[in-house]
Amino acid sequence: MKKYFLGALLAISVFAFSSFVLANRADDYASFKQDFLDLINETRAKGCKCGNTYMPPAPPLTWNNDLEEAAKGHARDMAKRKYFSHESKDGRTMNTRIITAGYIYKGWKSFMIGENIAFGQTSIPEVMAGWFKSEGHCRNLMNPGFKEVGVAEHDKYWVQDFGGREAFSAEQQKLIKSGKYRLIQRGPEH
Repeated sequence: MKKYFLGALLAISVFAFSSFVLANRADDYASFKQDFLDLINETRAKGCKCGNTYMPPAPPLTWNNDLEEAAKGHARDMAKRKYFSHESKDGRTMNTRIITAGYIYKGWKSFMIGENIAFGQTSIPEVMAGWFKSEGHCRNLMNPGFKEVGVAEHDKYWVQDFGGREAFSAEQQKLIKSGKYRLIQRGPEH
């Protein structure tokens, strides 16, 4: 009986510890996302200088899981293959990675994407400060056309993917369905 009691106690302890670890990971993940959104949106709300150009305030970004998946894949790939580039070693571009991750353009009135990458930073504030100091990266962060973001870090490789899609208005949707409005869709490469 004592043997079964000790076994049950051990099983409960392992379960409790596992639950604690999983809960902490979920909290860390939520904090990761929120920390990025807070730092980005705080600056977007005020506006800032990107190089010599003042960028006026822009609407806040929201988190997009498809963009996050694209960022995760690229961060892991760069870390695994030891390179640093917007183009993957296998020739995939940002466009291909983002669309493959599920952030599609078909069916939207407008579509735009962008990407920031960094290497070596050890914290969210450090990588964000670097991106805001770089004119091109800062312009991505402040671009009012971008509405969504997904970010990932893997072994100090950081990837931040942006997206902006605009839906058709209800009136435009009616016209499209009736055949009175014709769509000519081109991919994001054009």
